[in-house]
Amino acid sequence: MTDQTDGSESASEDGLTYAETGVDIEASEDATAALLEAFGSDLTTEYAGLLDIGDRYLALATDGVGTKLLVAEAIEDFSTIGIDCIAMNVNDLVAAGVEPTGFVDYLAIDEPDDEITNEIGEGLAVGLEQADLTLLGGETAVMPDVVTGFDLAGTCVGLAPKDELLDGEAAVGDALVGFPSNGIHSNGLTLAREAVTRNHDYTETFPLDPEVTIGEELLRPTRIYTDLLEPMVEADVRAAAHVTGGGWTNLLRMGENRYIVDDPLPAQPIFEFVQTEGGVTDEEMHRTFNMGTGFVVAVPSERADSLVERTDGQIIGRVEDGESVEIRGLSLS
Repeated sequence: MTDQTDGSESASEDGLTYAETGVDIEASEDATAALLEAFGSDLTTEYAGLLDIGDRYLALATDGVGTKLLVAEAIEDFSTIGIDCIAMNVNDLVAAGVEPTGFVDYLAIDEPDDEITNEIGEGLAVGLEQADLTLLGGETAVMPDVVTGFDLAGTCVGLAPKDELLDGEAAVGDALVGFPSNGIHSNGLTLAREAVTRNHDYTETFPLDPEVTIGEELLRPTRIYTDLLEPMVEADVRAAAHVTGGGWTNLLRMGENRYIVDDPLPAQPIFEFVQTEGGVTDEEMHRTFNMGTGFVVAVPSERADSLVERTDGQIIGRVEDGESVEIRGLSLS
């Protein structure tokens, strides 16, 4: 990655932004807030809705795969997007400190296709196994007047003892521990697709890894982080961030603090490729993508080493007074 100055100056006048390709994060957040206000709902965590059922909380999260589906359609490989669907839901529950227990999927398609649905099912099965999760049911809706192609989403349910739910608020002095992503995961694909197809086809060899095509690199499935739950509880993790839409600004969901990321995990080659092909600035890349880190937690500094020893995490920074995310010469708020 370039530094902030070089990244900004090297972006051409027609350099891409997420908003210009059709996804405005701020507008999306405003629309979500308006929807919640319309029926008076208050989310009890940043990542999941909670229902008090006595000694535990019942938690729900829902999400889809997004325009990553279009890459799958383009190269006719639907075998991994089911994993993404599971991951995007269970990771939100993990960020709240909730153990996922059950899942239902929803597939809307313009016409029945046994081959596609079978491949999607194979991916869902792999994701369920990785997350140690049970499929409780699902729905396939054939709606040619509503969808072109198909859309895939799901809902995950989980349970959490009240004393194990994360506080959700980082504290000044906490250490930040980051966990690697598998690549782009399932957000920012609208920008990534526009960037890489300016001068390339999905079926071309990925220039930075001759073992895969560009399409295969974009389809690398989202990592599932359920294995972090037990180590997080034992390390007294205070808050967590699932780095999805909004990129590194997701750290601000752990509370109004200054998050200093002075030793970030490396970004995979796909991010360099997207940035170069799309003329995307460093700031836009970090506001859109995970940039190599799919999950971040705030943990008391004296417990950080023990968490790292039990996981593949790395201490990437610390929490200070303020309200921003400081990373790679950028200040995000």
